[in-house]
Amino acid sequence: MPSNIVLDGDSLFTSKSWRTLQDALGNSLRMSSAYHPQTYGQSERTIQSLEDLLRTCVLDHLVGWDEVLPSVEFTYNNSYQTSIGMASCEALYDRMCKTPLC
Repeated sequence: MPSNIVLDGDSLFTSKSWRTLQDALGNSLRMSSAYHPQTYGQSERTIQSLEDLLRTCVLDHLVGWDEVLPSVEFTYNNSYQTSIGMASCEALYDRMCKTPLC
């Protein structure tokens, strides 16, 4: 369990029941400011990476983005993420995702 959680000001995260649960778990809640670059930097980098992957696939294969989205999602989820020291899929499932080709 994380000891600190940084959240936006959504009403889901500011409700009394959410705060009570986090207090019981011993977590410290911090609210970020809207459009604050220091807290949204990681999200912005993720979005930029996904945009770049989509753009490259669409230009290389000359198809619509909706046709390459599953491949882009698979590629991103199996890519090494420096922030967590492993791929997202590996962090979630404790192993890398495999394809029929593996």
